[in-house]
Amino acid sequence: MLRLLLLTVIGVVSLAGPALAMDSIAVSPDHKGFVLVPSGKTFHPWGHNYASNDGLDDPAKNPWEKIDADLAAMREMHANLIRIHLRFAKFMDGPDKPNEAALKRLSELLTHAEQHGIYVDITGLACYGKDARAAWYDALPDKERWAVQARFWEAVAKSCADSPAVFCYDLVNEPVVFGTRKDGWYTGNYGGYEFLQRLSLDQASRPPNEVAAEWAHTLTTAIRKQDKSHLITIGMLPIFAVAPKAVEKDLDFISVHIYPSAGKVDDAIANLRQFAIGKPLVVEETFPLSCSVEEERDFLLKSRGIATGWVGHYLDKSEADLKAEKAAGKLTIGEAINLGWDETFRAIGPEMLGKK
Repeated sequence: MLRLLLLTVIGVVSLAGPALAMDSIAVSPDHKGFVLVPSGKTFHPWGHNYASNDGLDDPAKNPWEKIDADLAAMREMHANLIRIHLRFAKFMDGPDKPNEAALKRLSELLTHAEQHGIYVDITGLACYGKDARAAWYDALPDKERWAVQARFWEAVAKSCADSPAVFCYDLVNEPVVFGTRKDGWYTGNYGGYEFLQRLSLDQASRPPNEVAAEWAHTLTTAIRKQDKSHLITIGMLPIFAVAPKAVEKDLDFISVHIYPSAGKVDDAIANLRQFAIGKPLVVEETFPLSCSVEEERDFLLKSRGIATGWVGHYLDKSEADLKAEKAAGKLTIGEAINLGWDETFRAIGPEMLGKK
């Protein structure tokens, strides 16, 4: 489950230099991983869910200086990818009204990422905060809601299709198939945010696999109208209510979110194996949230050969800032965990990337 505030792409941009030349990314011929095109080199996603609260919600501020600093810091730590979360209400002003300014800022963010040689996992339809949702959207019946979601994705794909910095489109974070109107669309409360979104409130008489497959096909079809090449996935929990095979035909690779529990690294590995269904597998969220940093490291190293990519979390304070606080004796317990994660990410990066 996503444990951080989301990234909303808001702001203006001023680039300091030319972008790095980037290959595009494709599924490898053996369907076990990814390759860069045209170079043919192996690509292992190794990066972070990226959240920044430094002015991204306030158009009067310019967040790009911090974003550039963060991207440079992540690159120096061996990262090659960030995962961002697009808030639906910021990108759709109405059922047929994509927000062109937000789409333009998304394109600008991709240019920043390209400048740093960082690929971007674009996760959509985010409605995590209760105060940042669209009432008109939540009032729609299932099929009309899906149609609006398809328009969202078609607009995003049109804006992003030409960028080599796009790694993938993640249709939605941690979907649950069924609920009721009383339940509402959202669940999975953590820290005041609801990170899980239901796909259907009106179709409980249908098989869940069938509903999920139709939903996924509706959205991928919309993306492919504008973008024929960038990869598509869904960020799933191990308890996802539909087997990955129910939606695999519309996905280029499988993504799963796994946070190992203390003393249960082998259980986390067993959960991961359930998602190895013959397509590339990425651990799209992981972090030492419920285990030690050492156990998280153990999980990552053991997962090689099952997964081919891994995405942690980049928190608001940089590794350098955390080290400065440690030296000053001001590091909190939570910050100590964050620092341990950053140091582990840096230390095992070359190994996870297959460079040693």
